Amino acid sequence: MRMNSHISVFRRKLKKEWPLHLMLLLPVAVAFIYHYIPMIGALMAFEDYKPALGFFKSKWVGFENFVTLFTMGDFPQVIRNTIGIALAKIITGILVPVVFALLLNEMKNLTVKKMIQTVVYMPHFLSWVLVASMLIEILAQDGLFNRALGLFGSQPKTVYLADPGKFPTVVVLSNVWKEFGYGTIIYLAALAGVDPNLYEAAAIDGAGRWKQTLHVTLPGIAPMIVLMTILSLGNILNAGFDEIFNLYSPIVYETGDIIDTFVYRMGFQSLQYSISTAAGLFKSAISCILIILSYRIAYKTTGYRVF
Repeated sequence: MRMNSHISVFRRKLKKEWPLHLMLLLPVAVAFIYHYIPMIGALMAFEDYKPALGFFKSKWVGFENFVTLFTMGDFPQVIRNTIGIALAKIITGILVPVVFALLLNEMKNLTVKKMIQTVVYMPHFLSWVLVASMLIEILAQDGLFNRALGLFGSQPKTVYLADPGKFPTVVVLSNVWKEFGYGTIIYLAALAGVDPNLYEAAAIDGAGRWKQTLHVTLPGIAPMIVLMTILSLGNILNAGFDEIFNLYSPIVYETGDIIDTFVYRMGFQSLQYSISTAAGLFKSAISCILIILSYRIAYKTTGYRVF
């Protein structure tokens, strides 16, 4: 009897919502074709893959490729590079937009405020190919940056993109320049939700702008900061393939090579398809776990949920 009741409710809902289900058919089909069917390629991680034999006829080797991967001398360094650069990007990606949003929020001239906001988030829409081309010219030995330093007597000239010690810093700072303006939008929206009455009450109690920022503004946007920080943890292994691929060279592999670029080099340059697939699958598995944990923590701490 209960089952018949559930079936009846399901039929009524389906009759009412069938246009919505029909609208979903195309995106579901696209996701299936471009995201799920290619997952067959993950078999290469467990095979001695030979292109001539294909996925289903290549020799099955189990976890041998993963053992080989983790015994490679440079892979542990690749993991450290990935985590280090990603952590630096996460920290600066939270700190810089928050500080800039607080400063921008203090501006009283709305015209200038909107103009600045528009200018700083425009780099977000530039491709890394274009940005990397500009950086290569600016940071070259005879580039604009070294010429500017030369005016102050700085010698000798440094090729920043060919210096393993400076390359991660260049990567992080260029990412900040490109993305902080777009990230600022989130915190400006959070600032708009802070109750103005709290500022009036703080002013009556004698609090200046600095005290109001510490005791009203920051606590007001703290839930958003916590949420964005937690959700960023899922990207701990995403250090930015597009950026690094367009900026790095063999000279800086020691500090600039990350998992994504390692997978590219192993797969497309060295033709070690099984090893590169194993590295990519390792990254995907860890990232999946981290994303699940970050969303779980976000739900427990801030009540955020996707559905």
